[in-house]
Amino acid sequence: MERTFEDRLSVALTLTVGGVAHEVIAGSIKRVALELWSWGLQGEVEFLLTDNSAQGGQQKDALLADFLKPDLIEVALVIKAVLPEVAARVTPTELKVKGFVTDKSLVEDVITTGDSNLILHRRYGIRFQDAAQLLWRQHHPTALYTGKTVKDVLEAHKGEKISLSYDWDAGLGTSHPVLFLGLAPQDGASFYDWVMWYVHGHSGVFTHDYTTHGYKFAGAKDTSGTPLTLHALNLSGMEVLLPEVIRHDVTVLNATAVSPQTEAITQTHAVTGIRQDVLLCTPISDEVQARVALETARLKPRESELELIWRSFPEKAVTPGTRVKLPANEAWSAAGVAKDEIFRVRSLYLFAEVADEDQEEVYGEDYALMSLSLSTRLERDAETHVELPAWQPPVYPRYVEGLIVSEQGGEKDETWQAYTDPDTSVEGYKVKLPLFANQIVPAPFNPNLLPGHFYFPAYKGERVLVGLDFQRAWIKRFLDWRTGARMPQAGQGVQLLVGKTPENGTALKHYYTEDKPVFLMQRTHDKDTQKIQLNEGTLLIQVKEEPS
Repeated sequence: MERTFEDRLSVALTLTVGGVAHEVIAGSIKRVALELWSWGLQGEVEFLLTDNSAQGGQQKDALLADFLKPDLIEVALVIKAVLPEVAARVTPTELKVKGFVTDKSLVEDVITTGDSNLILHRRYGIRFQDAAQLLWRQHHPTALYTGKTVKDVLEAHKGEKISLSYDWDAGLGTSHPVLFLGLAPQDGASFYDWVMWYVHGHSGVFTHDYTTHGYKFAGAKDTSGTPLTLHALNLSGMEVLLPEVIRHDVTVLNATAVSPQTEAITQTHAVTGIRQDVLLCTPISDEVQARVALETARLKPRESELELIWRSFPEKAVTPGTRVKLPANEAWSAAGVAKDEIFRVRSLYLFAEVADEDQEEVYGEDYALMSLSLSTRLERDAETHVELPAWQPPVYPRYVEGLIVSEQGGEKDETWQAYTDPDTSVEGYKVKLPLFANQIVPAPFNPNLLPGHFYFPAYKGERVLVGLDFQRAWIKRFLDWRTGARMPQAGQGVQLLVGKTPENGTALKHYYTEDKPVFLMQRTHDKDTQKIQLNEGTLLIQVKEEPS
């Protein structure tokens, strides 16, 4: 459904470059296109400026020099209805959007008039987006946070051009042992993708506030305020849209060998035998139940939606997030729509261009006669489905080097230590990551790549390769030999060192002398040594106190 109509609009465009504001009047604007969603916006504007100052005229194009600069250009576009005098008692409200220019164009035309004066017209074109789309999609940080909240991460990376507000303590206010961003540009996922991935994965709500021009993170959609009743005279038609119905069940699987779990989640609209399986592997039962709750909420069917087509620009402009009611008369009652039901604007599309491309600018006037089409998508006030832009999940894991932490023994003692998490009672290592200001992350305390009958925990200061996920770290492999462990290549020796230090421990060695194998077991404690050595034809057992 689409309808094109003519209407008088008050349009004001302001471009701010380097702190200098350039205002473009309605008579100069030739085309406007806007797509507004609950999460952000994009738009296009074309306008014509005249510069005849070189020929003694009074019209000067002050925008050109700043427009050609690579500086960031802020856009403010205001549109509102121009009412006839009989409706002067109604005060129209404006549609105002802000964003930043993504790309721009410029065409110059020189026109010769009858008196030979040259009048230079420049046709400018800009495309713009909301700040988060433009800036966060170019932001690819690699950063680690320990003992911080997701809100802390958002505040650290929002940038100077973006303001955020929060009403989602359950999703953003909890401190986590590990929060890691590893958003490499070559993998495609940006900070913007990461934000959408997190909001979707935790059933949050991310909205662009068209009043403050900032963004809000919330646990549920806003249902506050008095809904606006739409006027039938502004509307041309309505279409009821029924979203696709989910036809699958979900099964959450926890693949731990000690306590495997299978949690089936069913719903009435599923087709028998069709399901989606979610595979976890965690010893923490609360994590399983949290995922079950998340998947259950996702199975809730979506409500029907309405597509409204307009015949004139409304006196009270609406934006995504505005709560509205349909006109009260019977002509606007549709199947499945209750009388006085409240809806929420989910998206808005506007396209406007001057009705006559050849019309001259109307200087001093803040309105223009434009040919436009306008449509809005409405969702029910109780709808829980959250619309988000297309995003791609971040790529994990990333790998960095770290050093094992142990508080047992002296500073130089190569001891090991298992730390018990006070919340989960799960034991783990602590690993210091020098790249990230020596922050310490927990890692599982397990045999790693060794069979379980080898009990050789990683020792203090051991250099390890650490895998980092968004909220998890683990030891991928060990990277270096212990001090004193390496044997001469000529003897093809191998060695097992246990104990705190080479001067306070036990060593098992096997090497070759004159191509004959030698096996040595030696205990050392300062000057006190005991050893058993097996040579060709010889067994040596020795207890000795070495000289100082």
